[in-house]
Amino acid sequence: MTTPLCRFCRTPLVHTFLDLGRQPLANSYLSAEQLAAGTEAAYPLHVRVCRQCFLVQADDAVPADAIFDGDYAYFSSYSTSWVAHAKAYAAAMTERFGLGPESLVVEVASNDGYLLKHFVDMDIPVLGVEPTANTAKAAVAAGVPTEVLFFGEQTGQMLSAKLLSERGQQADLMAANNVLAHVPDIGDFVAGFREVLKDEGVLTFEFPHLLNLIQKVQFDTIYHEHFSYLSLLAVEQVLRANGLRPFDVERLTTHGGSLRLFCCHMGSGHEETEALTALRDEEHAASLDKIESYAGFAPRVEAVRASFRDFLAAEKAAGRRIAAYGAAAKGNTFLNYCGTTTADVAVVFDASAAKQGRFLPGSHLPILPPAAVHDVRPDDLVILPWNLKDEIMGQMAFIRDWGGRFVTASPETKVVG
Repeated sequence: MTTPLCRFCRTPLVHTFLDLGRQPLANSYLSAEQLAAGTEAAYPLHVRVCRQCFLVQADDAVPADAIFDGDYAYFSSYSTSWVAHAKAYAAAMTERFGLGPESLVVEVASNDGYLLKHFVDMDIPVLGVEPTANTAKAAVAAGVPTEVLFFGEQTGQMLSAKLLSERGQQADLMAANNVLAHVPDIGDFVAGFREVLKDEGVLTFEFPHLLNLIQKVQFDTIYHEHFSYLSLLAVEQVLRANGLRPFDVERLTTHGGSLRLFCCHMGSGHEETEALTALRDEEHAASLDKIESYAGFAPRVEAVRASFRDFLAAEKAAGRRIAAYGAAAKGNTFLNYCGTTTADVAVVFDASAAKQGRFLPGSHLPILPPAAVHDVRPDDLVILPWNLKDEIMGQMAFIRDWGGRFVTASPETKVVG
């Protein structure tokens, strides 16, 4: 077997971080017809770490256009907490960088317009760039101008250097939230921002922090859509190789602990902050710059699986009915790694109309609307998107009326309410 090369620096990848075996695509929800056909595909999900640049990355097992097709099922606006997060971001960036009617905000991977609509409400011109046609259509319907394109230097030559220059546009602010991990060619992707950003413009990336993934055993955030798992150490190298640099960072609670990295052109006047220096020091203290520190993660993941299987066996033996909430990609990685089927968990509830009536990939749990909780009356409701635990527990608090309990399974299975 040929040794894969690092998707950034092209060093041979000889160190395994975690091998989750063969998994279906985490956001490829099945129709009844697809389920009956029995032709669901599964692909290796093997994650390695580069000994040179320390970029943690999944093998290239699936082409990007097979993942981000025209029927993508994730719509950002279905999470009220995420919409609130986006609104707060728009307000903060507008104030900090003095944005107004003469500015331009460009978001890459703009989904259904969940973020840019808040800038539109403040009369700030925007442009969304989104590769999935169905979510882009929803954004346009919400009043957010959107180009249906993949983004990168090659795509960017068409989108930025040609299209935007013809319009006399360059961006004062660019946002790329939870997309940097989703691109197979991370160098080409980052180079595209250099083309669009004004000389003193600001680019913000948000991404789950690799350090949290390791320390909190957040292995369920690993799936084929996520080509990379990011540290400041690795991202800074990619930025500098493409004429950009970080100058500030904020710690976020989203997605189990994320970073908001503020970036600019190498020659920009934005000064580095103490927060950025502190994060560099923290990653160094955690030895993210030493290859041996990445070993030992797999046994901790196996312990999480064992904990969940023991819980399922005990609850089934007690005659308790188990359901799940949140047809999220991270939940699909978790359920499939644990070998979960409808014999273990009856159904999953989800607020997204795009997912209801379908079946989870791999585990084949039927997806029902939240109102169906009253009919199913589960004794235990497993919250799969643990990052939305408080939001979901608030919405589903009524299950306590019949003695229902809330359960989370990461980093260990436990009753939480």
